Amino acid sequence: MKNKLLFAVLATAFTANVALAQSVADMDGVLTSAGRTLYTFDKDEANKSNCNGACATAWPPFAAKEGARASGNFSVITRDDGTKQWAINDKPLYFFAADAQPGDVKGDGKNGVWHVAPGAAKTSSAAPAAMGGYYSNSSN
Repeated sequence: MKNKLLFAVLATAFTANVALAQSVADMDGVLTSAGRTLYTFDKDEANKSNCNGACATAWPPFAAKEGARASGNFSVITRDDGTKQWAINDKPLYFFAADAQPGDVKGDGKNGVWHVAPGAAKTSSAAPAAMGGYYSNSSN
């Protein structure tokens, strides 16, 4: 099935605030969230993002909400600016700003260091408990 959902992501509320959940899916062998392709960066270290500033503008980190819980091969890392980001198999996850439509993979192979995150069937059988969306360093 082309858009087979591999992970059901549940939000657990510990306070009166209810966390909104997103899902992670395998779309034709590529890990996605809300239809947007997820990428890894060869210059990252295990559980450490090396994509900051202008890099993070072009490659928005897959942000994790405060208090998010990871399971399986997923983890939550702390970025240099203190925000949280999802990682899988110790590799931080990103979107590519130039991917305009769900399913776009325009960033794959970019500069020889950006790669689509392989589909969940090849990575994990469990997902984060509550996921965030795009990271933004603007103060809206």
